[in-house]
Amino acid sequence: MLRGVPASLFNVLFYPHEPLNDRMRNSRLSLSLAVAFVSGLLWSSMPTSTLAQKQNSESPNATPAQSVEPVVDIPPPPSEQADVSEINFGAIVRVEVDTKQPNYRVPWNIGGMGNGVGTGFLVGDNRFVTNAHVVSNNRLIYIKKTNDPRPYKARVVNVAHDCDLALLEIENSTEFKTAFSGVEPLVIGDIPKLNTTVIAVGYPIGGERISVTRGVVSRIDFRPYSHSGVDFHLTIQVDAAINPGNSGGPVLQDNKVVGVAFQGYSGAVAQNTGYMIPVPVVERFLKDTADGTYDHYVDLATQTLNVLNPAQRIALSLPNDDVGVMVTEADPAGPAGSILKTGDVLLSIDGHVIASDGFIEIEGERVNLNEIIERKFAGDMVALEIWRDGARQDLKIELERFLPYLIQANTYDKQPDFVLFAGLQFQPLDRNLMAAHNISDLQVRYFYSYYSSEGLYRERPEVIILTAVLPDSANTYLQPYVHKVIDTINGKKIRVLQDVWDALHGDFSEKGHEDFHVIRCLGEGRPLVMERATAREAHDRIMAKYNVNFDNHIEVPEILSVEGLFDDIDDDASDKDDTKEKKQEKSAKSAPEAIKSASAR
Repeated sequence: MLRGVPASLFNVLFYPHEPLNDRMRNSRLSLSLAVAFVSGLLWSSMPTSTLAQKQNSESPNATPAQSVEPVVDIPPPPSEQADVSEINFGAIVRVEVDTKQPNYRVPWNIGGMGNGVGTGFLVGDNRFVTNAHVVSNNRLIYIKKTNDPRPYKARVVNVAHDCDLALLEIENSTEFKTAFSGVEPLVIGDIPKLNTTVIAVGYPIGGERISVTRGVVSRIDFRPYSHSGVDFHLTIQVDAAINPGNSGGPVLQDNKVVGVAFQGYSGAVAQNTGYMIPVPVVERFLKDTADGTYDHYVDLATQTLNVLNPAQRIALSLPNDDVGVMVTEADPAGPAGSILKTGDVLLSIDGHVIASDGFIEIEGERVNLNEIIERKFAGDMVALEIWRDGARQDLKIELERFLPYLIQANTYDKQPDFVLFAGLQFQPLDRNLMAAHNISDLQVRYFYSYYSSEGLYRERPEVIILTAVLPDSANTYLQPYVHKVIDTINGKKIRVLQDVWDALHGDFSEKGHEDFHVIRCLGEGRPLVMERATAREAHDRIMAKYNVNFDNHIEVPEILSVEGLFDDIDDDASDKDDTKEKKQEKSAKSAPEAIKSASAR
């Protein structure tokens, strides 16, 4: 489909064997010859008297008008744009990774082992950039230099799963100084222009020798990053081959890095369509990690609607100038939650006029308005001009990270959280869990889909699901409760996974049912009931039967770090005095030391 393809790119696609400037030169030459030929015929057919009259009528001092050809910005031929002979191949490395994949179906298992190959490049003193998905869930990383058979053990310094970038270093600094002596880091360039040539360098399909492929920049757009599954950032589409193994490798123009190869479509979806992470995203990552920590992207946490319909603009009392997008929702947990209102129209952001399709102009390119937010950091201010109640207003908003959306993000480098008791397996809801257990329960899917937009996180920072029942005589006929949302256990409201552990192992009970564990699920009239003495005896038997080495892994959910949202997280419906200090003490004793070490890593 050629809709939206620039005319110059259309010519390149359909005339790939002839440089664009040669074709245009040939076209002009042919046109000039044709005009000259026709003029000669007309001149020779004129009568002599007519010619004389024409010559006499011309002033001897007259100067013929000079024709001015329009200036056409024609890119130089590919041979001049991408000369590989000057590429600093010594700064481009092969990244070999052994991985340990978490098992969300059987969370106490180690998980499957695997390995993969990617590419990286030197950007500073013992600092190599690669993709986050290359080193995710790693247990061992080696860097290999071009024309050097020796592998160098490396480690992750910083990883940004929200923009699919990671920073590596060789563990032994002496080895780095020896192996990379005299090697200059690659220079970071700028955003390349459309229809200019770039080259991708890397180790595709796990090859041992370095590979160089050439392509054309075909689109600059705001698109999703597949690694996290929820984040959108600026991307650049190229028709260079981006294959497994190219990931993390530099995309070069004039021997400067203009992007990092990171994702593409398979041949079954689209042909010759690959994507690279552009310079603004790379530079932001490097600046963010300069202090040794990664603070993540900030978010305005606001949804907008393009205001293109004339009747809609009249209803909002907006002038018909194709400016502005309407706020449909400002999440209460986001930085704009108490400032922007539904129905507000955003007219400009940091002085950039917002078109009615949600685009602004930066550095000569039309990009999504979110690109302004993309380039800012936590604590930065953004200036907005809005239209509210028929009048213009100026606002300033301090930006911060938005956490509730992470429930729908892919999770990496983390041991699955769970509690196992008498064969009942409890886990917090997230994207990895939904995929592993293929949950179709409508109530669970409601919490998953509307956790952020409906503010469900305020009542349940973690949505706890009964994900499995390990069969035993003590838990027969409980299978219908699998994939249900847990509401209370022994009278205790379940808001985080730690509550499950406390309710089952602490002094909690429903009045009149002190000898039983009573588990109530949302939407279920009848509770799940187990006799306490039988459950305690069955717990040890089930762990031995199913070779379970530890019965829980609990980490404090990151969303609890949002100040002011969960002040009453320790409040309890029961009258039991279970203080925060006691909870922390129980939590510290609940998980084996080996698991704590793994989670710290």
